[in-house]
Amino acid sequence: MANLAKLEYVVLDITGKNYLTWVLDTKIHLEAGNPGDTIREENNSFSQERAKAMIFIRRHLDEALKSEYLTVEDLLPLWQALRSRYNHQTTMILPRARYEWTYLRIQDFKSVAEYNSTLFKITSQMKLCEDTIIEEILLEKTFNTFHVSNVLMQQQYRARGYTEYNQLISVLLVVEQNNKLIMKNHNSRPTRSAPFPEVNNASIEVNATSSGGNNHKRGRGHKRGR
Repeated sequence: MANLAKLEYVVLDITGKNYLTWVLDTKIHLEAGNPGDTIREENNSFSQERAKAMIFIRRHLDEALKSEYLTVEDLLPLWQALRSRYNHQTTMILPRARYEWTYLRIQDFKSVAEYNSTLFKITSQMKLCEDTIIEEILLEKTFNTFHVSNVLMQQQYRARGYTEYNQLISVLLVVEQNNKLIMKNHNSRPTRSAPFPEVNNASIEVNATSSGGNNHKRGRGHKRGR
C-alpha cells in the first residue's frame, strides 16, 4: 500500500485498456521532470537521465508487465514495445467516439451541464487518438442540435458571433440557472394569489367602523334639527 501511495497516476494495465491515458500522463510527468527527450527516437539524453526515466516508467507498469519486460534494459526499446503492443486501442476508441459525436445533441440532455460534460468526454477521447475537434465545429454542433422549440433562441445566440465554445456554454449555463430560479419563484405561489397584508385588513375594518359611526352621528344630528 505504501508503494501505491507514491504513484503519480494509475499504472498501465496489462490489458492495455488505459494505454492512451497512461501515455499522456507519462509524457507530462517526464516533461515536468526534464527527461522528456528520453522517449523520443532521436535524442541526446544522458544515460543517467534515461535510467531515471526507465525507473519512473517501470514503477507505473502492472506487475505482470514488469515481469514480461524484465530483460529490456534500455528505455526506448521498452517504450516502443509498449506502443506496438497497445496502440491498437486507438482503432477501438476512435470509431466509438466518432459515433457518439455524430449522434450527440444538446436537446437530448436535461441540463446544459450534462451535455457539456458528455461533449468534453467524447472530444477528449478523440483528441487522445489525435483527432481534434476545432472550436467552430463545437459551436455548430451545439447550435444545430437545439430543440425545435428553441429555434428563435438559437438564432439569437448565433447572431452574437461567438468564436469559442466556452463563451457560448457559459451563457447557456447562466440562462439555465436564471430560468430555474424564475420557475421556482413562480411555483412557490401562482400568479395573482398574493394575500392582502394583515395591516391592510385591519385598516379596512377600522375605516368601516369609523365610517359607520360617523353616519350614525350625522343621522342623529339631522333628527334633532327637525
